Amino acid sequence: MKLATIRPNLAAFDGRRVKAPAKTAATIYQSPEFRAWRETVITRAAGQCEAVNNGARCRKAQPRHRMFADHKIELTDGGAPFDPDNGQCLCGAHHSAKTFAARAGRR
Repeated sequence: MKLATIRPNLAAFDGRRVKAPAKTAATIYQSPEFRAWRETVITRAAGQCEAVNNGARCRKAQPRHRMFADHKIELTDGGAPFDPDNGQCLCGAHHSAKTFAARAGRR
């Protein structure tokens, strides 16, 4: 005997009152200068997340985790785009949290 599956008849509902603006990647992130900067920042950190919480450094590192070269001072806030001193290596979770906080601070 075969059981039939029932497809839901309800469409997904987005109940947010204010929707976030669509995310678009700036062309700078595709440039050779950015790729070189990214490599410098991640290599300097030995591929390990540089985030510190309560005095303890995050233990996530390559190759198991994807690392992001993050601008300490966001480009939108006037940060230097290719200065290694304006860069830090962050895991996905810390990069997302830092970026979210920076965007929220601008609103």
